Amino acid sequence: MIGARPAATRVRLDYGVDGLEVDLPHERVTIIEPVFRPAIADPHAALTAALRAPLGRPPLRELVRRGQTIAISVCDITRAQPRQEMLAALFAEMPDIRAEDVTILIATGTHRTNTPAELEAMLGADIARRYRVVNHDSRDRASHTYVGTTTTGVSVSLNRAWMDADIKITTGFVEPHFFAGFSGGPKMVAPGLAGLETVLVLHDAKRIGHPNATWGITEGNPIHDDIREIARMVGVDFAVDVTLNREQKITAVFAGDLFEEHRAACDAAKHDAMRAVEAPFDVVLTTNSGFPLDQNLYQAVKGMSAAAKIVKPGGTIVCAAACCDGLPSHGSYGQVLASQPSPEKLLAMINSPGYSTPDQWQVQIQAQVQMKATVMVKTEGLTPEAVRAAHFQPVDDVSAAVSDALGRAGPHATLCVLPHGPQTIPYLR
Repeated sequence: MIGARPAATRVRLDYGVDGLEVDLPHERVTIIEPVFRPAIADPHAALTAALRAPLGRPPLRELVRRGQTIAISVCDITRAQPRQEMLAALFAEMPDIRAEDVTILIATGTHRTNTPAELEAMLGADIARRYRVVNHDSRDRASHTYVGTTTTGVSVSLNRAWMDADIKITTGFVEPHFFAGFSGGPKMVAPGLAGLETVLVLHDAKRIGHPNATWGITEGNPIHDDIREIARMVGVDFAVDVTLNREQKITAVFAGDLFEEHRAACDAAKHDAMRAVEAPFDVVLTTNSGFPLDQNLYQAVKGMSAAAKIVKPGGTIVCAAACCDGLPSHGSYGQVLASQPSPEKLLAMINSPGYSTPDQWQVQIQAQVQMKATVMVKTEGLTPEAVRAAHFQPVDDVSAAVSDALGRAGPHATLCVLPHGPQTIPYLR
């Protein structure tokens, strides 16, 4: 929904678990939200129907048989995937498969492993205790196996438990992604289950810097093109993706052939989430969609990237992200940020020949955003000093920060608000 609102509008931002209400004292505020789809009344029935009438594949029951080993990839703790509902539907359609023949792989990519308590919350106590659950570790070479090399020269190593399974099933949810085009689908193979060396090439500076490596583009996106090729190399027997509304409830289910179902899911997500605007704005207030996506500053770059699509050069982005997990302390994001004194020098370092390190892609996109606009961050999970060390301007009062930015931009300044962050991807018409 896009609409003009009167002065002093109160807006609820997706922020942490509880949200954040702010007053925006400006008569020319535009609020952009995704098309709201009501949740499916009976998710299990919808999932079951999709598994029994899939796109480009026989029904799941006809693909599996007793004695086969099954590997299922699911999203990690940073994603709002309805894992319990999706896994329960899968298991119900595979009644002859023994629990000991199933491995649930947490497709962490280069993220940290998820704790036992987190796994129980993500999967449900029964599933977490009954089935073998493996956190993918991109840095544990002993747990990977070499697959081959893509036509663009990506050397591919993937999780050995995934490669050894007789039947490979991906599960995920689809929304626009800031450099891979869309989430879900083949991303649940790579980078989700890939070795660090593979991810470093998939996310290298040249690919990240490509103009098609952005929200809503898959074909001709060098990152997504490679990801699809890797999925084809290893073969995915069955795939299930869902779309979610801003309440993180299932709105549609897509299942069957990985590429067919993912294409259909992307079309649906693009229609609901990508919104055209006529002109850029002086100030854009954004979020990172609340918990779980805004649990650290690394992830919050996505919300900033969405805002950068429609902010004027030299404008201001204010991002509200709770960051309960800090920078985070794991990974290399903080180390890379601390290695240079400015976004300009960070970009120069990342683009220098031979430079390659984990999390450089997030810093590269952050720096690209900061080269276009001033970025301010409202957070409770980091001290103001830590926010400044990450090259951002800390703010405590969002309403005051927005008001000040509008004042600096002049009497005709324009303001846009993305209360749901990257659940809505605006673009210039």
